[in-house]
Amino acid sequence: MKLTSEMKKSKILCLHGGRSSGVLLKEELEIWPSSVLERMDLVCIDAPFAAYDVDFRAFTWYDDQVCHPTTSNQLRLNIMFNESVAYIEETMVKLGPFDGVLGMSMGALIAAALPGMQAQVNYFSLSTFLAEHVIKIYIASYLKCVVVICGGKFASVEIATPKLAENAFSSLIQTPSLHIFGENDFAKLGAIELLESFVDPFVILHPGGHEVPELDEKGLKVMNSFLDKIQASFPSPRVRSLM
Repeated sequence: MKLTSEMKKSKILCLHGGRSSGVLLKEELEIWPSSVLERMDLVCIDAPFAAYDVDFRAFTWYDDQVCHPTTSNQLRLNIMFNESVAYIEETMVKLGPFDGVLGMSMGALIAAALPGMQAQVNYFSLSTFLAEHVIKIYIASYLKCVVVICGGKFASVEIATPKLAENAFSSLIQTPSLHIFGENDFAKLGAIELLESFVDPFVILHPGGHEVPELDEKGLKVMNSFLDKIQASFPSPRVRSLM
């Protein structure tokens, strides 16, 4: 009797950077080898707001032009961020369940904050709005992992912190995480600071800049170790008879 096992892929919701799109992020991620991509079901979505200051079809999660901590329009930031989180939770319900979330640049800021926002459902001091949205995210997809590419905390990259995420890093985050950033990335310091907020983070440091990098031998080893850890948490694969 011949047996085959059906291995579950890690289903990952992917959040692109500012002034980009799900299609562009998917193209960027295709620089990774097929041996990695075959282990993941990458669902790349467009942010809910159109970006009008570029000459191609692009989207954004919030208006970063008014989000500097010293000059930001906090109300505008909060409204756009809240709508983006609501959009993400709706996507998790419609297309999920998801095992994790991946973010690039602006999308990485949001991805990094989501596990901590989920964890806040354990606190009873939440505002009604915050509790409502975080609980929806919690129910839609309890994240088993997060991949942060070229990202950090909001304040560390000179972006005002949205109210919904202001306590996202108030305690250490237990969710397994992979952090990818370059030696020449302008967000490098923020990416390094973010590592302190996660327990035993996996790290791929590459020689490039603010980009999705190719994976060298060392990076590939880290990536596969991370995916091994995530997939080890899945139920045992089903064994199916072909007779």
